[in-house]
Amino acid sequence: MLGNALTLIRKVIPVALVGTLFLGGCGHEEAPPASRQPVVSVVTVEAKSITLTSEMTGRTVPFRIAQIRPQVNGVIFKRLFEEGSEVQAEEVLYQIDPALYEVALDNALAALARAEANLTAIQLRKIRFEDLLPDHAVSQQDYDDAVSGVKQAEAGVKSWQAQVKGARINLGYTKVKSPISGRIGRSNVTEGAIVTAYQPIPLATIQQLDSMYVDMPQSTAEVSRLRRELNSGLLQRDGIGQNIVRLIEDDGTVYPHEGTLKFTDVSVDPTTGSVILRAVFPNPESTLLPEMFVRTVITEGVSNHAILVPQQGVARDPKGDPFAWIVDQDGLAQIRPLVLDRAIGDKWLVTRGLASGDQLIVEGLQSLRQPGTPVNAVPYDPNAAHQGQNRRPSEQTNSNKAQPE
Repeated sequence: MLGNALTLIRKVIPVALVGTLFLGGCGHEEAPPASRQPVVSVVTVEAKSITLTSEMTGRTVPFRIAQIRPQVNGVIFKRLFEEGSEVQAEEVLYQIDPALYEVALDNALAALARAEANLTAIQLRKIRFEDLLPDHAVSQQDYDDAVSGVKQAEAGVKSWQAQVKGARINLGYTKVKSPISGRIGRSNVTEGAIVTAYQPIPLATIQQLDSMYVDMPQSTAEVSRLRRELNSGLLQRDGIGQNIVRLIEDDGTVYPHEGTLKFTDVSVDPTTGSVILRAVFPNPESTLLPEMFVRTVITEGVSNHAILVPQQGVARDPKGDPFAWIVDQDGLAQIRPLVLDRAIGDKWLVTRGLASGDQLIVEGLQSLRQPGTPVNAVPYDPNAAHQGQNRRPSEQTNSNKAQPE
């Protein structure tokens, strides 16, 4: 009985093994999915002519400023203006007590009259000596003394004439007048205050605001860069709009009047390493006030071969140096180091590293690992990407993977 069971087992095991091998041979192993080329979106680089501008901060400065100071000593007799009002040139602002200066003028006039009377007497004496001299009725010495006396008397008259003129000027200075037209600020003195000639503290300040200066500091590095670009031909100045300056107020409002660039200072501020550019703006509505901070836009020049690329197509290495991926003629992704000038809107201005006709990769960069990778380049559609209709190339690649059955 036991022997028959062992015989049966020996017969069944080989058959089972053969069946197992047969079944294993009849099955098939699933092949790994074929690798696909990364899909990237590209834009074709094109050179174009653009006008380059610079935006700088600035501060408003009155077109003219006059600090009112007395030119004679005295007591303020009356203030003749309203603080904060508009005053005109030659308008009387303060009246200094004129009494002492009137007396000084009267004394000078009296002394002048005395000198003129003395001159008349000496001139008549000289004339009589001239008639008597041929007859030797007077000596030559007496005649010479008479001539000298006339000259001294004439000099005395001129001296007192000058004294009268000075006294009249000082009397006029008791009326403190405005040298310019403009808006006057608050008064630093009141009636009864004692003032001195050319004192350090002004009586008031007048500012002319119908036109306004805007001073804009520009670094010497920017000045040197602009000069190099002009000399090398990267920028051209056609003379149209080169001196036009636009102004943006603190709240972002664009000032309705354009300004004119007047000059660039030749002195460098040693504390900031910058020079001052000055522009003048019309200010008919007195919108601009002194010492306001503003932003200005100045035209630098025209670049006839500017290359602008989307900012999303520019990356940076660990050192911070910019680079971009392009698709070469063989359909391979390659890296190009770049030199950037500035951001203009949502684009970078590239000065070196790209040329017209290059295929710049702007989407699908995350699927690139090393230069020389074959890629499938498709045109970039910014409108579809903005509306969410154009999925990222990486998402397209993932969606194309075989789904399990």
